[in-house]
Amino acid sequence: MDTFLHAARPLILDFLGSIFFIILLALKVDPATAAAVGVAVSVAVIAVQIVRRKPIAALQWLSLALVVISGAATMLTHDARFVMAKPSVIYTAVGVVMLQRGWMIRYIPPRGVGYVEDVTTVFGYVWSALMFVTAAANLVIAVWFTPWWVAYVGIFPVVSKIILFVIQFAVTRGTARRRVLAERAALAATAG
Repeated sequence: MDTFLHAARPLILDFLGSIFFIILLALKVDPATAAAVGVAVSVAVIAVQIVRRKPIAALQWLSLALVVISGAATMLTHDARFVMAKPSVIYTAVGVVMLQRGWMIRYIPPRGVGYVEDVTTVFGYVWSALMFVTAAANLVIAVWFTPWWVAYVGIFPVVSKIILFVIQFAVTRGTARRRVLAERAALAATAG
C-alpha cells in the first residue's frame, strides 16, 4: 500500500485544482465559484512546493496555468458552453505535455528505480492517449448530448483515470518484481 500511495500522491497533487473544479461542477456549484476554488487549490499546491523547495514539474505548471486561464475565462463569461468545452482544451493540452518521453519517471518509488523506467515510459504515452480520448468524448457529449454532460464529466474522466492508474500500478509492480527476481536468480547462478 505504501508504494501505491507513493505513486498516487504526486499525480493527485498535479491535478488537485482540476479535481476540485470538476467535482464542484458535478455538484452543480456555480461555475465561477468552482473555478475560483480550482484556482486557489492549484496556487496553494504550487506555493507549498515552492516553500518546501521541491522541484515543480511541467505538468504542475501546466495544470496551474490551465486552471487559472480557464477559471478566469469562466468567471468573466459565465457561459455554459465555454464551461462544457473547456475540459476538451485542458485534456488536449495535458495530453500534449504527456507526450514528453519519460515524464512519468518521477512517479517511480525509490525501490523501483532501475527496473521499470521502460514500462513507465510506455504508460506515459498511454496516459497521453487517455487525455486525447477524454477530450474528444467531452466535446462530443458537450455538443450533441448536452443534458448528459454533467454526468459524463463527473464520472468518465475520474473513473477512467482510476482504472488506468490501477492497471499501471499492477503492471509496473508485477514487472518490477519479476525483474528483481530474475536479477537475483542471475546473481545466484553466477555466484554458484
